[in-house]
Amino acid sequence: MAIAVNDSNFEEVVLKAEVPVLVDFWAAWCGPCNMLAPVLEELSDEMDGVAFFNADAEANMELSSKYGVTSIPALFIFRDGRPVAQTVGFQPKEVIKGWIESNRN
Repeated sequence: MAIAVNDSNFEEVVLKAEVPVLVDFWAAWCGPCNMLAPVLEELSDEMDGVAFFNADAEANMELSSKYGVTSIPALFIFRDGRPVAQTVGFQPKEVIKGWIESNRN
C-alpha cells in the first residue's frame, strides 16, 4: 500500500529510506492519477524491496517545486537519498513494473 508523504516528512521517510522508493506525485482532480493509483497499489503488494509513497502535488508545493513536477502523475524512484529515475503520465502495469525493476538497483 502506498503511504502519503508531505513536505514535512519527506526527508525522513523517503530520502533516508534504506530501500529504493517510488513516489507518485498526484492530485485528486487528475484522471490519469486516479487510473494509476490502483496499479501502484497492486505493484506495492507484489513487489518486495521497494517502498511506495504518494504526495499530493498541490498540497506539497515545496516538494513539487524542488523536484520539478510540472505534469502529473509524475513517478520518481529515489535511491540513497536522491532521485535516480522519473516518468510522467499513466502507463500500463507491466511497463511501470519493468521501469521500477530497471531502476531499483
